[in-house]
Parts: sequence; C-alpha cells; structure tokens
Amino acid sequence: MPRWKALPEELDPQVREFASQLRRLVDRSGLSVAAIADRTGYSKTSWERYLGGRLLAPKAAVLALAEVTGTHPVHLTTMWELAERAWSRSEQRHDRTMGATQVAQARAVLGEFGPAEPPGGARAHSPSAGLTDRRPKQAKQWAPKPPAAPGHHRRRILMFLAGVVGALLVITSAVLLTDLGKSDDKQQAEPTPSHSAPAPVLPAGVKCVAASCTGQDPEAMGCTDKLVQTVGSAKVGVAVVEVRYSKTCGAAWARLKQVAPGDRVQIGSGGTAGDAVVADAYRDTYTKMLAVSGPAAAKACATLKSGKSGCAAGKAAAGATGKSGTATTGPTGKSGAATTGQ
Repeated sequence: MPRWKALPEELDPQVREFASQLRRLVDRSGLSVAAIADRTGYSKTSWERYLGGRLLAPKAAVLALAEVTGTHPVHLTTMWELAERAWSRSEQRHDRTMGATQVAQARAVLGEFGPAEPPGGARAHSPSAGLTDRRPKQAKQWAPKPPAAPGHHRRRILMFLAGVVGALLVITSAVLLTDLGKSDDKQQAEPTPSHSAPAPVLPAGVKCVAASCTGQDPEAMGCTDKLVQTVGSAKVGVAVVEVRYSKTCGAAWARLKQVAPGDRVQIGSGGTAGDAVVADAYRDTYTKMLAVSGPAAAKACATLKSGKSGCAAGKAAAGATGKSGTATTGPTGKSGAATTGQ
C-alpha cells in the first residue's frame, strides 16, 4: 500500500511539484510524519495537510523541514516562493467564482418580486382577453389560479424595504450605543492621554524583536547574517558550545559545533530555561531563540552523549566574539565554569 495518497487533481502544477518535493524529503529522511512534527514544532495534523496538498506550508515550516532532513534551504525556498504565488492566484480565482455565485443568488432573490403588473384595465382589453371563455369547460376547471391583485407585488416590495430599513436602524443604534459605552469606559480608565513609545523600526528582513522572538527560528526571523555575534564559547569534549546573540532582535540562542548524534544543547537566561535540541546527525546544531536583556544574561549548555557537559556564558563586551575556552568536568560529568578570552 503506498505511503501517500494522490494529490488533489485541481492543484496548480507548481503547488503539486512543491508538495511532491516535500514528500520526497520526508521519504529520504526515513522519519514518520509524527517525528517530523515533533522535530519541527508544527503539529502532525498541519504536516498531513501540507504533504497532502490541502494547505500550503508556511516558509518557517519549510525551513524547519530543511534543517531536520539536512537539505540546503535555498532551492527549497525558491520552490516555495513559486508555489506561494500559484496558491495566491488559485485563491483569487476561487474568490471571483464565489462572488459571481453570490451575485447570481442575489439577483434570483430580487427577481422573485418582479415588476408590478399593469393596471386591471390593460389586462381586460388585451387581445387574448376573451380566449379563456372559448376553452372547453374541462379546461376551465384545471386553469391555474388567477394572479394576485395589481397592487399585491408593490405591497410586498414596500413591506420588504420597510423591514430592511428597520433592521438597519436597529443595527446602527446598537453600534452607536456600544461605541458610546466604550468611549465612556475609556475616558474613565484613561483620564489623561497616554504617550506610549513608538514601535521600533526593524531592518529589512527582521521579523521579530525581544519577547516576540522567543521560540522562533533565528534564521527564519532574519536575526542571523550580519546581525549576530558569538558572545561566549566553551569546549566540551570534542564539541564547542557557543552563545549566539543578536542585539537587533534582542535575543540569544545556543549553537553546538563538532557534534555527534545524541549530543544535546540548550539556551537559558537566569532561571529561565529556553529551547533544547538533541542532534540527530553530524552537523552543527542550534536552538530556537530566547529573549534576553543583553549578551551577559545568556548561557548555552551542552551535554554530550559520552556524558561530558559544560556551559558557555555570554559576555557584556560589545563586539567580542571570544576565543573558545575549555569546560572542566568533574567525576559526575557536570561542567565547571567555562572561560573565554577577549
């Protein structure tokens, strides 16, 4: 029995190709959908929709999948951008179709009222006025009911319009009363105008700052490249644990280099424990971000599969990346203080 169900036939070719590529990455990784969900931070239900073509995966989820499966993100990101444009075009076509359907339904409803019938005299003097009397008696018995009086449709229209106007007046009154109530509450709660500080202007590509960065991927949020510094590092066995800090984003994260599967790294600040990641391959591993007050408030800790452990503390000196120090380990395997140079 095949692992994947057939993609919906109505999918745009570019969306279909992108969904197929995601399936190939999952197949090559050998991981289940549940494992992918656990390692990327997106639910199993969401991944089933992404891989089934029922929903376009967000860019952050695509980058997380690339990291989990060891895929270079550049080509995958390009495919996502093409699929996102195609998905937007499909949604616009769907919206236009739904709009046309709603207009047709509205016209059908309005058509029930129809134009008012001509005055009774016009019907009486029409060329076919006497034809009914010439028909056989049997035909007369089965003739349809005569139409309503000439003014019947006009009365229905007037009643309908009166009902609409009344409903609008009720809604308008409710909105005005609600707004007045909110205005009174606001005046009581805030007797003097507040002067809140304007939101910070972030550089192009940066998508979060401070608390909004906690739990987010630093690369996906634009906090890497020239915005990041290594503010502390320590050697733990053959591995190197680092504190990575972005002043622009106001957040830090931990990175573990020269790792082996099973090695663990975690970011923390004071008494707050941040994200922790267990390496599943021989490649650099990093955690998600944690909002910190400054570089000196962050600490990165690593625990190797061999049992050795150690931590690196961030330093307050701006621009200092530091030289790797050595984390000392005691008989229990717990590290002592890690020292870093200037």
